Amino acid sequence: MAAPTLQQPSFLLANLKADATTKPLLQRCQDLVKIIDEYPAKELHLIFPWLVETVFGSLDGIIAGWNLRLLHSRSNEYNIVMDFLNPSGPMMKLVYKLQAEEYKYEIPVNYLPGPVKACIQEGVLPDCPLFHNKLQFPLSGLLTLNLALNPFEFFMFNFAYCLITPKNYPQGQHSSTDSAYFVLVDTYLKYFLPSEGSVPPSPFSDSRGSVTAPSPRSSSVSFAGYGVHSPSLLKHHIFHQPSVNADPAAQEIWRSETLLQMFVEIWLHHYSLEMYQKLQSPQVKEPFTPTEEHVLVVRLLVKHLYAFSSSLKPEQLSSSPSAHSHTHTSPLEEFKRVVVQRFVQQKLYLFLQHCFSHWPLDASFRAVLETWLSYIQPWRYTGEKTNPQPDQNRTVPEKWESFVQENLLMYTKLFQVFLNRAVRTDLVNAKNALMVFRVAKVFAQPNLADMIQKGEQLFLEPEHVLHHRQPRGYLTPSQGGSYLSSRQKVVTDMVFRVKSHVYALEGQDCQYKQMFGTELRGAIMKLIQMIAQARQTAKRISDHSMEVAANTSFLSWFGLGSSDLNSTFSGAEAEESGECLKKTHEFLDRALENLCQIFKLNQGQLTQLISNLGSSQDDGNCRQLPDCIQGENGLVLTDLGRRQIINGLRRFDIQYQGDPELQPIRSYESALLVRLLYRISVLVNERFGGHMNALCSRTDFLGRLGRHYLTDPDSTTKLKHSPSSRRTLDRNRQPRLSLRPLASYRTIVLLLICYAFGALLSFGPLSSTVIILTGGFLYGLFMTLFGDKLKTH
Repeated sequence: MAAPTLQQPSFLLANLKADATTKPLLQRCQDLVKIIDEYPAKELHLIFPWLVETVFGSLDGIIAGWNLRLLHSRSNEYNIVMDFLNPSGPMMKLVYKLQAEEYKYEIPVNYLPGPVKACIQEGVLPDCPLFHNKLQFPLSGLLTLNLALNPFEFFMFNFAYCLITPKNYPQGQHSSTDSAYFVLVDTYLKYFLPSEGSVPPSPFSDSRGSVTAPSPRSSSVSFAGYGVHSPSLLKHHIFHQPSVNADPAAQEIWRSETLLQMFVEIWLHHYSLEMYQKLQSPQVKEPFTPTEEHVLVVRLLVKHLYAFSSSLKPEQLSSSPSAHSHTHTSPLEEFKRVVVQRFVQQKLYLFLQHCFSHWPLDASFRAVLETWLSYIQPWRYTGEKTNPQPDQNRTVPEKWESFVQENLLMYTKLFQVFLNRAVRTDLVNAKNALMVFRVAKVFAQPNLADMIQKGEQLFLEPEHVLHHRQPRGYLTPSQGGSYLSSRQKVVTDMVFRVKSHVYALEGQDCQYKQMFGTELRGAIMKLIQMIAQARQTAKRISDHSMEVAANTSFLSWFGLGSSDLNSTFSGAEAEESGECLKKTHEFLDRALENLCQIFKLNQGQLTQLISNLGSSQDDGNCRQLPDCIQGENGLVLTDLGRRQIINGLRRFDIQYQGDPELQPIRSYESALLVRLLYRISVLVNERFGGHMNALCSRTDFLGRLGRHYLTDPDSTTKLKHSPSSRRTLDRNRQPRLSLRPLASYRTIVLLLICYAFGALLSFGPLSSTVIILTGGFLYGLFMTLFGDKLKTH
């Protein structure tokens, strides 16, 4: 009887693998629902790893799985997948069914985030308790280390890893915030980290919560009391495996903590403090590069954690952690209290720091920017109903002052890194201008700049302030304390919190640069100057676009407009015209106002700076070449010249320097006529080229008349050319007949009008042709006699 029992699971797995290639998804999910309900855990155990890989794909990205990141609500399979993977659905039922047993599933250590993998390979216990007591040591040696995870951990690891697994998407397909994966992340967060109520209990009895208490270890870097996160921040019973007799909420809290730790470790913990410091060297290769989709999911996590933590009851929020007893605070409420500072802050800081420093200078940075702005504005996600105020008048509540102080670097250091990015971007682009405006708008909120400045002052307090620091549980005057020393103790405690935060994130030997210091004020003035330059450039491009639009009106068909390709303004791109330029001007104007408000800049000095800039950047100067130096092979741009080009302040006079007859066919030309007339011109020029040269070489009136018809009048324009282009121009300036103007639709329409007008006057086609040729000859004769005088006027 034992043999059939052992073989049945293998037959079940083989049948499922066969069905995966033949049956549609709906039928496969229906079959899996029956199997999960009917089969015991012992038989479901062997199909679980295969099923997880089938859904989420393999960790190496070779197997795509169900492509949750590409599955959208308009797909027929969307609802099937969402029902199957729902927190109360069949897949999670399978997880809980296996969780009730002793089953473990292995994950290779090589797939762990870089810092965690490095710790394990060096024989050091990782900081995150999620990976404690799970190492499997095979006989083959340390190179094949594995982690043994329980079913819930294994499921969440693969779900989280699905986001960062490299995928080769079909061309034209990309993930978005309405994908099945994004919606599932939101669903899992709301289910396991609820803002209201508690986590629904598991349908199966389980007393094997796997989140164990972290083992104590000494830090390799001494922080002298700063930045050392105490293991007691979270209550001891949360970390311990809950017993059967424990409170039901305590039995279920481990799922919430496991989900959060797995998301944070897999999505954020790719950079350690030591690794980040090494990354400052340009020779070091980046260990991990996040995608825009990855950053958007991280933002979703941040926003939900704020909603989760802000759902604390007012009496619990106001009391200190040390004053809370175990009997009055549930594990879930205690988890809400410390979730952001303990689990997210440090890893998110290094993650954002890396993104700010290495993200391309394009509009996709908006995802990183909004994630940062979401983190530093927790008051937006509290759900509190306050009196509605305009954005610019919305005051930051005083109760968030301690949050600002304990996250000081999130405000000051990342603002400075953003400032370095802003001065290297094209602020004429509306998307880049919007990002500068967004940052300035957030930091201009009343009270926020004062809170940041106060936090910096606390950090800069001298060390002797801490020498007599008392424990956080102070004595009241009735218990022997002093009224005079109570405020000093509070300030000392605030100083300690700020210093602990900075040293934990930047190291004990960090060199702090003040956000409101003299050095940064100079950088702000430089940004303001660039904003003013970009405003002028946007206005100039807008004016030029209006002129071009006027020149390409109906009148241009009659020769009153310019059809020269080289007249196109080089700085005007498709997305930087019309409404976009108006938005650019609006964003930059409001950004200037907000920056003046944040840094309390003198309006008179700012006006003088902008007016001086305006007087020095007139139209004449804008036509000058960018700042260059003479090199061996010609002109070489300086850093100033690059900034002038980026912001549209100056540009090179780029013109077509090849054979005019071989220019690309324009939209206003007939391609057939261009090619036909070119062949005729080549035959005539080869046959009579010598006679044309002789005629144009003459110095008398006939020579001048010949040069009018057979040479390019713009060839006398003096431009700086390289030696090779100069030789090309010499060949192109040879006298020759050019019939290409006859291929222009404008010329064709004018000729048709002339023939129609001649027909009205009873002239035949031949007579009209003679009159047109005579008119052209007389026009050339007039320009030969009086052209020079007209140019001087």
